[in-house]
Amino acid sequence: MNDAAQRDHVAVLTTSIDPADAYRRILDDRAGATVVFTGNVRNHSEGKIGVTHLEYEAYGDHVTGKIAEIVAEARERWDVLHVAVEHRTGHVDLREVSVVVGVSAAHRAAAFEAARYIIDELKHRAPIWKKEHWPGGAEWSPGS
Repeated sequence: MNDAAQRDHVAVLTTSIDPADAYRRILDDRAGATVVFTGNVRNHSEGKIGVTHLEYEAYGDHVTGKIAEIVAEARERWDVLHVAVEHRTGHVDLREVSVVVGVSAAHRAAAFEAARYIIDELKHRAPIWKKEHWPGGAEWSPGS
């Protein structure tokens, strides 16, 4: 296993995400910056108000491989120390964390830019689908 793989954590979970766990995974004495981004379920989307919860589905182990590929691309662009990415599947209630991206680096610019790249690319390329639920209906979202 290469050194980068030992410093990276990628998981797709059916249980709650703890952002503090991602933070602990990226801590390093060499890090002058740690960035932890969380995506949370909100009560509105695309003109729909009253969203009660989301339901996520992912394409098996393929999704972790795709996220790991995105993390590797970020490593090629920025000098980062550790990366932790977790995404939920199944039922996720309002305010709950659906995704966390944590990055540590010696300097803040690399940590911020790598974290943003990872979440943006994950949303576009990872095979994860989201269904929005509201009173009286539900619909698969065209984007995540």
